[in-house]
Amino acid sequence: MKAGRIILIGLAAVLLAIVFVGFSLLHNGVSAKATPTAIEVMMARKARHMALPASARSLANPIPATPENLREGMLHFADHCAICHGNDGSCDTMMGSGLYPKPPDLRHEETQKLSDGELFWIIENGVRFTGMPAFSTHHSAPEDSWKLVLFIRHLPQLTTDEKMEMEKYNPKGPDDRKEEQQEDEFLNGSAPARKPEEHHHH
Repeated sequence: MKAGRIILIGLAAVLLAIVFVGFSLLHNGVSAKATPTAIEVMMARKARHMALPASARSLANPIPATPENLREGMLHFADHCAICHGNDGSCDTMMGSGLYPKPPDLRHEETQKLSDGELFWIIENGVRFTGMPAFSTHHSAPEDSWKLVLFIRHLPQLTTDEKMEMEKYNPKGPDDRKEEQQEDEFLNGSAPARKPEEHHHH
């Protein structure tokens, strides 16, 4: 009788899981514009916690929190991470707001209470089924990721001057580069004179 009850509870749990997955998949269709439900957010956090190796949680940051290391982490963040997370970590960007699930606000408690080792592991390995890629490739050294951890800790205290400096290091598209070149030419007095607009008479 006891074994039968356990089996029934197990079957009920499986059925609930199937219903939840089905609801998640059909929630606002397959649109990435959908806002995750509170249950989805809770389960995603639980899944992330369970996926992180126990050994990662105890890792200590070997990079000292010097102004130089913090600045290097800041500029690396501006160049590699801000396109989704924003310079201030709010994720209020075109890329960030277009992902499903949305990237977490890095300034908030749910991120800040993660250990340094957990943040490092996420940066290095990414998060499956999200837009977070793994950066542990030959293009990025572990020291870069540890410096990013330093900067993520600093995000709640980010200053306006730091944000302005970061903007200089954000990836630029062709239109942005052309606009900057035109501004430089104008400021240096080498911009060609604008031709007067032609008026067509009909």
